Amino acid sequence: MSLTARIRTRDGWAVSHAVVTVADGTGTQVLRAEADPEGVVRDATALAPGAYTVIVTAVGYAPAAASAIVTASGRAEVGTVTLARQGGTELPPPGPWTVDPAHSSVAAVAQHLGISSVRGRFTEFAALVEIAPDDVAASRVEAVIRAASIDTGNGMRDTHLRSADFLDVERYPEITYRSTGLSEAGSDRWTVHGELAMRGVVRPVDLDLAYLGTGADPWGGTRAAFRATAELRREDFAMNYNQVVQAGIAAIGATLRVELDVQAVQGASLPAA
Repeated sequence: MSLTARIRTRDGWAVSHAVVTVADGTGTQVLRAEADPEGVVRDATALAPGAYTVIVTAVGYAPAAASAIVTASGRAEVGTVTLARQGGTELPPPGPWTVDPAHSSVAAVAQHLGISSVRGRFTEFAALVEIAPDDVAASRVEAVIRAASIDTGNGMRDTHLRSADFLDVERYPEITYRSTGLSEAGSDRWTVHGELAMRGVVRPVDLDLAYLGTGADPWGGTRAAFRATAELRREDFAMNYNQVVQAGIAAIGATLRVELDVQAVQGASLPAA
């Protein structure tokens, strides 16, 4: 007999640590084999012709079952078996992923005069995502943002935002975020627990994270996409500027909505341009 099978994640990634167990019609285990680094199982154990049940397991993934028919020729091709993350949640394959600033955005939205919103973005930042191999909850994120890179499309407003009334970039040139944990929040959704340091103040901030999948890019690399949001209170970071206009409405709202759209490249650094 020649049993072959390919073990993949939903995004097509090889599950190199998968184990394939084959049982006959009575439920008796007759074969056990491990996948190679490419997620492929090949085994030459001799089995009698007939129907068999194939069970695929891997740490961090829900077990999957498939059927195999051993023909008179002794061949059995299981094909591709797709494993889902335990609990239905997904993240990219383990290892480091480096955020690509050229294809990512870090934005903040504030209410203005109680009737509209002002959007701004930071144009200079760097971040690294590390997906843990076994305990996904141990994955981590670290990011550094250059505070002076704020851009709202209005030079006078940006100068004010860089002043001591808001970001105080002369004294605190960097905004940093370091995760402290990760918890499941639904299929393809996670809550990132972490600490945000801004204006010399460190506060716990949770990110609502959605994993959007992975794919090849035109430059020979592999990318993962994420979207995340968070709500911040200005006063938590000592940004207490609160001009009130004649109508008695605060010029700028008390809360900020942070919106992150991220592409990360597999690897500990970005490829050379």
